[in-house]
Amino acid sequence: MIWGFAFVAQRAGMDHVGPFTYNAFRFALGGLSLLPLLALPVNRRKIPGRAGLKILYYGSIAGVVIFIASSFQQVGLQYTTAGNAGFITGLYVIIVPILGLLWRQKAGTGVWIGAVLAVAGMYFLSIQDGLRINHGDLLVLICAFFFAIHVIVVGWLSPKFNAVRLSIMQFLIASALSFVVAIFREEVVMTNVLQASLPIAYGGIFSAGVAYTLQIFAQKEAPAGHAAIILSLESVFAVFGGWLILNESVTERVIIGCALMLAGMLSAQYQQYRIRRKQTNQPA
Repeated sequence: MIWGFAFVAQRAGMDHVGPFTYNAFRFALGGLSLLPLLALPVNRRKIPGRAGLKILYYGSIAGVVIFIASSFQQVGLQYTTAGNAGFITGLYVIIVPILGLLWRQKAGTGVWIGAVLAVAGMYFLSIQDGLRINHGDLLVLICAFFFAIHVIVVGWLSPKFNAVRLSIMQFLIASALSFVVAIFREEVVMTNVLQASLPIAYGGIFSAGVAYTLQIFAQKEAPAGHAAIILSLESVFAVFGGWLILNESVTERVIIGCALMLAGMLSAQYQQYRIRRKQTNQPA
């Protein structure tokens, strides 16, 4: 829900600042918002120098990936609606198992059915006259691929490192990279930043600080299939938030596209969901 409504905040923030400036400040705020958690006993344990270097190294990898994904998403939001961006970003739940083919992990029938449904949904949602895809939707589609990579990276790193330290590191790296690009491509004016303070605060404290950290904690225990099904609801909240707050139009074509894409997301994960249930002897 936090991520779904974040699309509204991200669009509202760009009424005052550029996409890289927005990301720079929101990721910086996300990292700073987590610093008080380092005072908790579970996070105060001293770590050896070599372990600290590992967190720096692997946290930087996660930070670079989330920087690339968020950059494509934020720039794409200038040219598309919050609802479209939410649903297209949600395609990462289909892309993740498909990327698993690179590691010789077989993608089930549900994944391929989901991919077909998602492509059909993209057609209704994004394809314009003359079979041209909306420029913003294409950028957000690229972002979905990198968010899929981020999910894989987090799933790999979360059992190995302290979640809070890992989150802080990835946010600070993403913020630093965004600042560098913003300095060269945008005009960073503090008056404009202050005018965008509420959207930046939501994107930093809640979308980054709270939600991404919850993702790392959750992926320590939650099966990936279950988590992906729940996370796919992000797209529903994005459309609802865009309609409720930004007065974005929801036409019949948009509804059909969203319904097909949501069905595709759920189909892609349902097979894994049933397998996990059977392994734990729980009713599907």
